Amino acid sequence: MSQKLYEFQKYLEKLNYYRRACTLMSWDLYTAAPKQGYADMADALTWFSTEEFSLSTSDELYEMLTMLSEEEEYNALDEVWKYTVRTMKKDLDERRRVPKDFYASFVAAQSMSMKAWEEAKRASDFSLFAPHLQKMIDMTIQMAAYTHPGKETYDVLLDQYEEGVTAQDIDKVFGELKEGLLPMLRRIISRPVPECRFIGRGYDPDAQKKVQELLLKYIGFNMDAGCTAESEHPFTLGFGSRDVRITNHYHVDNPVNAIFSAIHEGGHGIFDQNTLPEAYGTPAAACSNMGVHESQSRFFENILGRRLSFWKPVYPKIQAILPALADISLEEFVREICHVQPSMIRTEADEVTYPLHVILRYEIEQAIFRDHIPVEQLPELWNQKMKEYLGICPANDAEGILQDMHWSDASFGYFPSYLLGSIYDGMFLETIESELGDLDEILSRGDILKITHWLNEKIHRTGGMEKPKEILARVCGKELTARPLLDYFYQKYVKEGFR
Repeated sequence: MSQKLYEFQKYLEKLNYYRRACTLMSWDLYTAAPKQGYADMADALTWFSTEEFSLSTSDELYEMLTMLSEEEEYNALDEVWKYTVRTMKKDLDERRRVPKDFYASFVAAQSMSMKAWEEAKRASDFSLFAPHLQKMIDMTIQMAAYTHPGKETYDVLLDQYEEGVTAQDIDKVFGELKEGLLPMLRRIISRPVPECRFIGRGYDPDAQKKVQELLLKYIGFNMDAGCTAESEHPFTLGFGSRDVRITNHYHVDNPVNAIFSAIHEGGHGIFDQNTLPEAYGTPAAACSNMGVHESQSRFFENILGRRLSFWKPVYPKIQAILPALADISLEEFVREICHVQPSMIRTEADEVTYPLHVILRYEIEQAIFRDHIPVEQLPELWNQKMKEYLGICPANDAEGILQDMHWSDASFGYFPSYLLGSIYDGMFLETIESELGDLDEILSRGDILKITHWLNEKIHRTGGMEKPKEILARVCGKELTARPLLDYFYQKYVKEGFR
């Protein structure tokens, strides 16, 4: 190892300590901070984030990366460190264009915006959040202008979450999906609605937490390298492969939401826990392409979790933990979790209508950053698109435009990754069945870890070192297309008759 690489590794170690502190404070803000202590913790997070920003944009780091980028030094590195140097140099060049004072004010504004969103959602009053949302939009535009001068803002945001997948790619594949899905949805929902008998029976949140732990272990999440907590909106936070944290939200009248949030977030967590060990603590161990990450959470949640075969080995255990399900047969339970019905809440939507929730958000983000629609008009636009795509209209802001937290912390451009993940899943499903055989046979035997290990080897281990299009070419041997997902929906919901 060269002296330059050793010095860089020690510097990266210090930088990661600051990042761990920031992540821990973010975890605390979302899960445990009391109302009166929120502002103090947010101030501390702002300070540490600003210090981390200073370290990640310092002249010292710039000189290290510049030297390691020189041909002789760079060629002597292994693939993990080549990727690390290349990625951090690119990020550093962008971040050094951002004034430190602006970055500090942005972090502070994010914390206040997230808190305002929580209060606005509880009050179902968009006007409480609107000025904070406007500030997030304005600051996001300014941030993009600093980091990528001369480039269109929304293109910057999309590339931030799915490198190499352009708005043109997304427009094409979302258009393909919408064209095939809307008439299929009308056909599916024209059939009689199955009766749902288990809503409103009363399900103890503590018992739901036990179900969550059972399911996480079953699908392959390592509880010795992870933990769980409760939050308003489920999410996963990683400190590295050895410490991955999951949150959930529990509804007393319906356990299904928390069950599938557990499986979904568990898919994220399994990805984070199974990246290359030798890449630990480097960008190579963290997949920043969120469509790829979402493909794994949604593969577990939908492709596997909404099959009768998935539940055969575990449903009796869940009935024992949640006695209110005792008289609900496995077949009835599966009919309900595969039930297709347009609904207001994205995170509670069935797998067929879910893509339309994401397309709606994608189109609104385009309206924000390309058409510059006034913030005050967003609820009306939201409701209009809900009516157009799903045939329903929110009764209030909480079940409409305020339902997601993403815009409160300026995560614009993230929403398309959810649907890209589902589209990738259709493609992965074709490949995995060609290599492993019938998934229903595997799942019915309780051998789900065989599938998990396939995903570990084919997708998780490379972490962030491949772009989405490179993964699709290597694993599936084809370019991005929505056709396999549409075929999956058609087989299950039209030919097999789920409703």
